[in-house]
Amino acid sequence: MQIKQNISLKPYNTFGIDATAKYFVEVKNLNELKNVLELPEYPDKLILGGGSNMLLTQDQNKLVIHNNLKGIQIISENNNSVVVKASAGENWHTFVMWCLERDFGGLENLSLIPGNVGTAPIQNIGAYGVELKDSFVSCEAISLIDKKFHTFTNSDCNFGYRHSIFKLQSKNKYIITSVTFKLTKQQHKLHINYGSITTELENMQVTKPTIQDVSKAVINIRESKLPDPKNIGNSGSFFKNPIISKTQYNKLLENFNDLPSYPVSEDTIKIPAGWLIEKAGFKGKRFGDYGVHKNQALVLVNYGNAQGSDILKLSKLIQKTIKRLFNITIEAEVNIL
Repeated sequence: MQIKQNISLKPYNTFGIDATAKYFVEVKNLNELKNVLELPEYPDKLILGGGSNMLLTQDQNKLVIHNNLKGIQIISENNNSVVVKASAGENWHTFVMWCLERDFGGLENLSLIPGNVGTAPIQNIGAYGVELKDSFVSCEAISLIDKKFHTFTNSDCNFGYRHSIFKLQSKNKYIITSVTFKLTKQQHKLHINYGSITTELENMQVTKPTIQDVSKAVINIRESKLPDPKNIGNSGSFFKNPIISKTQYNKLLENFNDLPSYPVSEDTIKIPAGWLIEKAGFKGKRFGDYGVHKNQALVLVNYGNAQGSDILKLSKLIQKTIKRLFNITIEAEVNIL
């Protein structure tokens, strides 16, 4: 374990922003992590996982700790289900593929989501009608305050839409070190009615889909819409889908009869933020080295050497425009640093 100085964070964030860490260290086991946290000479610390859900708008004058804890293990299993524990530094998609190779079901709709396992509970990542909380059992985390390890159950995490306890009252207070899931081994429950999964399965000529087929359909859809961060810097969906009242939704229908929606409750409706952004004219719009992706309006992109402040400025322009046109507030899904 070595603490380095003045390290470029460009390889460590999927937006490809060339910000600098004044101090940088990579930790590969729990002892290294605990030792680093106890260093008194670095009071300010930033935890970095896969770098997929962040926008760096400035250099980081603190100790950046790259969480690179690895390992996947089966904790228990029976004929119907299996409990699997994955370390925080495991790549999320790689972990999903590991589960699918063993015919463990529950995470297939979350295929190809960028980032690492450790950051997944923070956002309660979700896609195509499935959220992490649906199969989440618990996570282990180390406190930045007392340097002790704690276990958070599903109910402890207070999961909501792209929300958890780690985004509010426990924000920046813990580092997640591992996550445990309960997955199915047979009688898998397929979620194929959200988005265009059914259509993609038809295109694949699949009539009796397996969890592997659902994963492949999700991958095909995501690859057709979302740019690969290795080629074009991005963090996936930049904005959350807003949830509005049914009254406001009905009023919007008067002017926008093609407005797509997904019921959340009897009184609330979820509106696709991508549709709002596209309707506002931003889809495919480019501003020099940054812009909105041509295939998915939810994705803001760095075409080369954009600064984080450029992308932040664009996001605020989009938010202001959506508010003016639709009277809807859309929130950023990524962390602005």
